[in-house]
Amino acid sequence: MSDCLFCSIADGKIKASVVYQDDAVVAFKDIAPRAPVHILIIPRKHVIGVPEIEDGDRALIGKIFQVAAKLAREQGIAEGGFRVVVNSGADAGQSVFHLHYHLLGGRRMNWPPG
Repeated sequence: MSDCLFCSIADGKIKASVVYQDDAVVAFKDIAPRAPVHILIIPRKHVIGVPEIEDGDRALIGKIFQVAAKLAREQGIAEGGFRVVVNSGADAGQSVFHLHYHLLGGRRMNWPPG
């Protein structure tokens, strides 16, 4: 999608601090981090949010979680704990309407989160 910020990042049209990329997924540091480690993981495929995930996206969603686990290990937060958060829809706080997962860690997380 031409006017999507995250599609532009995935296509390399907008610079980001990319920490991982392959043919299906791109991960980059959040520009307004909420934790010492705050990485956004996005599919290259434009999916608006959770309700738009289709049966054919199962492998892609699994891949995103594999990337989250890999990055958590690389960032040194896997052992102590981390969160993977998805906001879907404006009321949940989604501000970029391209499915994205927040990998958060490096500090103790509070509960409830919202």
